Amino acid sequence: MNRAKHIAIIMDGNGRWAELHNQKRVKGHERGAKIVKEITKFCVECVDIQRLTLYAFSTENWKRPTLEVEFLMKLLEKYLKKELSTYIQFNIKFEPIGDISAFSSSLVKTIKNVQEKTAHCDGLVQSLALNYGSHDEMLRAINKLNSIDEDITEATLSDALDCKHNVDLLIRTGGDHRLSNFLLWQSAYAELFFIDTLWPDFSSDELKKIIKKFKKIERRFGALK
Repeated sequence: MNRAKHIAIIMDGNGRWAELHNQKRVKGHERGAKIVKEITKFCVECVDIQRLTLYAFSTENWKRPTLEVEFLMKLLEKYLKKELSTYIQFNIKFEPIGDISAFSSSLVKTIKNVQEKTAHCDGLVQSLALNYGSHDEMLRAINKLNSIDEDITEATLSDALDCKHNVDLLIRTGGDHRLSNFLLWQSAYAELFFIDTLWPDFSSDELKKIIKKFKKIERRFGALK
């Protein structure tokens, strides 16, 4: 039976959820942050799940309206400060991926503080993809390896990436059927689930059903058996 050791989620649909409820888009993001906490706590309780990687802010999200981007930055900082005690309480290690150097000094400081304060935790690893894009991740990894006088191999490239762990199960909420530049290298053999549920309506019960379906899939990784 398959084990979903690394689950990655593209959390899509916050804005549409808000519009459907006649609310401002920011309300969808606020609701989405609460779902992040619910799903993370559920994963803590699942023995099989070792890593949870969530697509929080992409390299392309800078193209959104300035006010929305500014709100997302404030929401992220508020979330991390508020949830630090939760991370520690539930033995969750926080590992951001992406190029956080583009953020404000205050937000960078908060991100690094939560990472340092949870470094000792040895339970679930929660990664937030922040200013993350697979193309950017690969380019940064290649540029890093170019300074080393040896051939670049699959192993060395993988180790130079922000996320060094292959994805078992990748879920995208919101109805779209694309990966949107998310963990392309790591998801080479991931099982993909595209669901219509908007992220603010996603629940641990639905995740449980997806994991149940995942466990029944025959994963051959290119082989016949």
